[in-house]
Amino acid sequence: MAEAIRMPLLSDTMKEGIIAEWHKKVGDTVKSDDVIAEVETDKATMEVMPYVDGTLLYIGVEKGKGVPVNGIMAIVGKPGEDYQSILEAEKGAGAAAAAPAPVAAAPAVAATPAATPALVVAAEPAPESPAETHESHSDERIKASPLAKKLAEDKGVPIQAIKGSGDNGRIIKRDVDGYAPSAVPVAAPAPTHLAASPQIQKAPAPVIMAAPTGEESYTDIPLNQMRKIIARKLADSKFSAPHFYLTMSITMDKAIEARKAINDVSPVKVSFNDLVIKACAMALRHHPAVNSSWMGEFIRQNHHIHIGSAVAVEDGLIVPVIKFADQKSLAQIAQETNTLIDKAKTKKIQPPEFTGNTFTISNLGMMDIDDFTAIINPPDSCILAVGKIAPTPVAENGAVVIRQIMKITLSCDHRSVDGAVASRFLQTLKVYLENPVTMLV
Repeated sequence: MAEAIRMPLLSDTMKEGIIAEWHKKVGDTVKSDDVIAEVETDKATMEVMPYVDGTLLYIGVEKGKGVPVNGIMAIVGKPGEDYQSILEAEKGAGAAAAAPAPVAAAPAVAATPAATPALVVAAEPAPESPAETHESHSDERIKASPLAKKLAEDKGVPIQAIKGSGDNGRIIKRDVDGYAPSAVPVAAPAPTHLAASPQIQKAPAPVIMAAPTGEESYTDIPLNQMRKIIARKLADSKFSAPHFYLTMSITMDKAIEARKAINDVSPVKVSFNDLVIKACAMALRHHPAVNSSWMGEFIRQNHHIHIGSAVAVEDGLIVPVIKFADQKSLAQIAQETNTLIDKAKTKKIQPPEFTGNTFTISNLGMMDIDDFTAIINPPDSCILAVGKIAPTPVAENGAVVIRQIMKITLSCDHRSVDGAVASRFLQTLKVYLENPVTMLV
């Protein structure tokens, strides 16, 4: 019986997925672990695989077009099998959903029907150039399905030693199952330092076309999925949550000294942002009302502390999340933050790594910004905007001295957090940042 392959929900904010690439065409034979398409979401590019074997009978949209969550991407079945009944049933369901619902009807649940085959997804970088080949391991990632990679890892088999029998030399499950080691050792792939260090990959400077004298001109830039989600999510937050803002100046002289001493012994470089993450997590322990979410009919006070840290990427903004940040050392926070930033910038980040935040930090200090206000990142009740550290004249004991000052601004949802509660949180945060040793006891 023919099976519909539906667009999976790959992130909590996803409404539709854009087909970045079809790896199969109508009439091709597909296996359960074959990658049939790559889908661009608002956060990453993901591989989609069916769980059934068969022939690809139908493709719903062409490359570059969108499919709503749970919409039909493709249909797999026996060669020549009639699949029109599936499409007709889908149209009928759509028409029924568009009709006015009875007052007592239960709300619709955005979930895949039980009859829909499960989908396996994995993060993928941007699609490769057609000119790349499987053999050039030193210059590209190895072409293998996520299932094959996992199986090879479990068996202790070097994935680069396996010859792929899938499309364009892609390694699939049966290649791993049938692998027999040869007597000739296989050289490990050469390190790709540039690919692992996105911060040193400079984007080409934009070409600005000068308009002819006396003529008006403009460029219309299509919205990508990430920008659409940013626009919708933050507009909803700004216009539904009553924001208020509290600004405080933090003297960072001791933090600067502490960071230098920490980095002398730390296995990984600790940044000022890592110090802020740790300090916020510690302060939230004492002020759980700030670590909350407005749920409409009630306020959810979270017992766990998951800190989101906003990261600018090429297509917009993403917020990797440090889970249980209050329970981790500064070195652990620094290591995890670096890993998540690399994944975000290469579109390899997975949904569990950018969801579940209970508090968010947006730091523009490295951009030479003095101070700013940030829009609350749902479902959080608060977001902390962090400016640069700058030498500033300060009056102390009747004299003017120069101190390293950092300005922070807390944006709060007044429905769940009151001014006095937020102020006490900032006072505790100030103690931790001005005396970092207090975070270590």
